[in-house]
Amino acid sequence: LSKREHEKSLVFPGRKQKGCAGCNRKIKDRYLLKALDKYWHEDCLKCACCDCRLGEVGSTLYTKANLILCRRDYLRLFGTTGNCAACSKLIPAFEMVMRARDNVYHLDCFACQLCNQRFCVGDKFFLKNNMILCQMDYEEGQLNGSFETQVQ
Repeated sequence: LSKREHEKSLVFPGRKQKGCAGCNRKIKDRYLLKALDKYWHEDCLKCACCDCRLGEVGSTLYTKANLILCRRDYLRLFGTTGNCAACSKLIPAFEMVMRARDNVYHLDCFACQLCNQRFCVGDKFFLKNNMILCQMDYEEGQLNGSFETQVQ
């Protein structure tokens, strides 16, 4: 696996023109891209699966098995999938997730498993017996002597 950012360089007049690794033609454009130690036209550096352009400044490309891929297709082809700890349904490798210790959750499933309250950035949550709990439900369980656990 290789995850790399590419450079965009201004072509100066009088400099020898570079050949494009994608189409093998000379690069006469004002800008050229350097990625994977090769030079590219902006339109030639693209994902082998979906043909999306990877020439945007600061974009990241992935390589594996002699393929140049965008993040989504790399994860789709080579990423690992798993199951959500709350709903047990499959989580595609390219999907954003929430994690708590060894548990992985769909974003929509990351909520208190007793009252279904969704968490906002900065909210405390508690993990007990692989259940995500909001502060109120956790404290209620503590008062009842139901459990002890650590704050996340």
